[in-house]
Amino acid sequence: MSEQPRDPRLVVEVLSEALPYIQRFSGKTVVVKYGGNAMTEDTLIDSFARDMVLMKEVGINPVVVHGGGPQIGELLAKLRIESRFVNGMRVTDAETMDVVEMVLGGLVNKSIVNLINQCGGKAIGLTGKDGAQIRARQLKVEHKTPEMAASEIIDIGHVGEVEHVSTDLIEMLAARDFIPVIAPIGVDAAGRSYNINADLVAGKVAEALQAEKLMLLTNVAGLMDAGGEVLTGLTTEQVDALIADGTIHGGMLPKIRCALEAVKGGVASSHIIDGRVPHATLLEIFTNAGVGTLISNQPAPPGPGLTPAGDRTVSPAEIE
Repeated sequence: MSEQPRDPRLVVEVLSEALPYIQRFSGKTVVVKYGGNAMTEDTLIDSFARDMVLMKEVGINPVVVHGGGPQIGELLAKLRIESRFVNGMRVTDAETMDVVEMVLGGLVNKSIVNLINQCGGKAIGLTGKDGAQIRARQLKVEHKTPEMAASEIIDIGHVGEVEHVSTDLIEMLAARDFIPVIAPIGVDAAGRSYNINADLVAGKVAEALQAEKLMLLTNVAGLMDAGGEVLTGLTTEQVDALIADGTIHGGMLPKIRCALEAVKGGVASSHIIDGRVPHATLLEIFTNAGVGTLISNQPAPPGPGLTPAGDRTVSPAEIE
């Protein structure tokens, strides 16, 4: 069956809606954390690569930070290396770290670079070790059970947290029309490598660059209220309140904290968006409704309630 032709009027309407956003964000930096379904389904992989190229073509500077947990797990299984987790984090000894570097810095990173280049972009693959961009330190994990009088510190090996981000290399590449694609591997002062959560790396990179936006692709529709409605247009104060009252909990909490810290650290806005939706990044940047949860320091809209997705109004500061 042949594809139905698009209504030209609809195409013009879409372009017209996108125009003020293109004008507003041209020349600005957008950090995108890429992972989840968007990284494993062919149609979503293709749409993501095209999104990055289009953003660059209209003057936005995308910086991609990617994950790769499932791919690491698959290779470890093939090599018959056991995967162990503590508080959701992979225990990473020296042997496992070698696999992490092969997968994140090699297989996954170069695959993303190739996809963007095939779509007409100019991507460059990096890890945090290149140019010592991401200075890391070992992550200290506390563990406590009800039977324990005090928590204990567990050594989970080469798992790190971000100590410092150097932006010189990223900014140089962006200025020369390249799209940096960064694997979340950091290095400490002694040259030891660390595997770092990609959300955390993306947040710290966005802070260091004072990016216009941090976009975290997820496998959910966004942050939901107690009634299951996706919320957007939230201020940092509203998010703090949602954390305090337990609305934000479980697996969503670390991601929201990352987005929240980025905004408090100077990023204009953070977005939790549904990576299962084709062209999710473009929908969130260039349309009024968006496809996820937006967190910013913009004043809250008048009225007592939070803003449900689909009803988001864009402030003049965001499109002028």
